[in-house]
Amino acid sequence: MAKKPHILLIEDDDRLAQVIAKHLRDHDYEVSFAYDGASAIKQLRHHNFDLIISDIMIPGKNGVEVCREFRQYNQTTPIIMLTALGTTDDKLEGFDAGANDYMVKPFEIRELIARIRVLLKYSGSQPSTPEILQYADIILNLKTKKVTRNSKPLHLTPKELKLLEYMLRNPERILTRQEISENVWETRFDTGTNFIDVYINYLRKKIDKDSDQKLIHTRPGLGFILSTNP
Repeated sequence: MAKKPHILLIEDDDRLAQVIAKHLRDHDYEVSFAYDGASAIKQLRHHNFDLIISDIMIPGKNGVEVCREFRQYNQTTPIIMLTALGTTDDKLEGFDAGANDYMVKPFEIRELIARIRVLLKYSGSQPSTPEILQYADIILNLKTKKVTRNSKPLHLTPKELKLLEYMLRNPERILTRQEISENVWETRFDTGTNFIDVYINYLRKKIDKDSDQKLIHTRPGLGFILSTNP
């Protein structure tokens, strides 16, 4: 019998946690609980989970802080953030901490299940990869997560790092906003969202700021491209 995917649910509202857990178990997931930041960190340190669902507003360290600490030693386990806060800044903070997806309360359980399936499918089907990705004078070490340009270190957030990795795997090719959202965030943002543009601008400022040769370009009406050609 195949092993059930094991999910850690970090939620201090016990009633809501039990409702979510029931649906997860109905869909053949194993569920463990944490009700505050300290217990979440403890479980993450001592157990291997296939996916994490975390509310942001929990006692002690909040969900963003838990996510950020976890990402210091685990870059691959998918994380879904749950929150009553739905502003762009709130979402960007979660993504910068290393979250893969974001759901605003109240939400449909079936949508949560669908997103879990996508994230588990994605995280479980990664092909073997080289340790080093390079384009022009940008070098990304996938093992150490270190980035340099012209031998100078660059400090990127987890999501900026993932965006750069995807662009380095697809140089000289126009990447649409939809393609980026599906492959970097493993989700599809609502029509009209500016998340992709915001992160491209963040990355562009760090990659191209001190270099005469600009590498990240916008193709109006099409998308973005990593290229030595303007």
